[in-house]
Amino acid sequence: MHSATLYRTTPLVLLASALLLAGCKPSADQPSSSMAAHTPEVNVIELKPQEITLHTQLPGRTSAYRVAEVRPQVGGIILKRLFREGSDVKAGQTLYQIDPASYEASLASAKASYDRALATEKSARIKAERYRSLIKTKGVSQQDFDDADASWQQAKADVASARAAVDTAKINLNYTKVAAPISGRIGKSSVTEGALVTAQQTTALTTIQQLDPLYVDVSQSSSDLLKLKRALASGQLESAGAQAAKVNLLFDDGSRYTETGKLQFSDVTVDTSTGSVTVRAIFPNHDLQLLPGMFVRAELGEAALHDAILVPQLAVSHDPKGNATVLLVNAKNQVEQHPFETVRTVGNNWLVKSGLKAGDKIIVSGTQKVTAGVTVKASVVDASSLETAATNNQ
Repeated sequence: MHSATLYRTTPLVLLASALLLAGCKPSADQPSSSMAAHTPEVNVIELKPQEITLHTQLPGRTSAYRVAEVRPQVGGIILKRLFREGSDVKAGQTLYQIDPASYEASLASAKASYDRALATEKSARIKAERYRSLIKTKGVSQQDFDDADASWQQAKADVASARAAVDTAKINLNYTKVAAPISGRIGKSSVTEGALVTAQQTTALTTIQQLDPLYVDVSQSSSDLLKLKRALASGQLESAGAQAAKVNLLFDDGSRYTETGKLQFSDVTVDTSTGSVTVRAIFPNHDLQLLPGMFVRAELGEAALHDAILVPQLAVSHDPKGNATVLLVNAKNQVEQHPFETVRTVGNNWLVKSGLKAGDKIIVSGTQKVTAGVTVKASVVDASSLETAATNNQ
């Protein structure tokens, strides 16, 4: 009884097992589709040689072209202030009026002394000339003639002294009008009407700064200065005359100044405490956009490179030794970690010195999903779109 039942159920079990095994066996095309589903996808850029112009940026500060501190040359009471603080003034423009009364009186006295000296000189001259004619006929003694001639010479000296006193009195009277020594932007006044000032006092009445043109003082190490001089001599820097290079200016917010200046290598000041040097650039400043004390960056354009290779900074990592590396996709669509040498940054890119070449495909996104040796599916993207994205994220 039991044996018959066993024989009847065994074929059913075998058939069910066969169907189960058939269902578990993959179809012919299943392995390839499964592998494709697990192949990482990455974005790459293909390196291409580019023509670029390198720029050297030097930090600096603006300073006035000329600075004049206005001080009185005579003493007295300030009657009027004749300018508006912060305005532009012209050379020779009257800024303050000092009470001229005492100086007018001194001039009048000097003129009177001069007139008296002229009258005395005239009398002495006439007497000397008369004695000169009389001495020929022995009408006067030689001693009388010598005394008369000496009196005339003394009278002429008194006239010259009186004339100088008049000139001095005129100068002092003119100094009661305190004039601007240079043209430029005038600052605040340190005195008001009614203040007593003295000649050549230490405290300036005000300060005038000439702002057009304007200086930009750039600090550099002595070694960097030598490199810049060699670059100018070799033609790598665009010349703007003898011992001067063309230079552009960038504001602190990154915007550019519209005018072009000259970096003057002939005017160099060495700081003895630090060994650094200060190179002076000069810029036109017609619209007075530049003001003294502003932090700016001077940009020098160097020679153009015709076959430069640039790698986006976002694609570059560094190994424990600090060497720059990238992940690239080879001809077999496999990932390789590749070291290379850089020269400097150019915008959001690294300028390649060696280790990479045109045609290399550099992974720029998806690096976190892959490692060296993995087969990937690479999609080529435009490098310019990466630069735009990097700029917008700054």
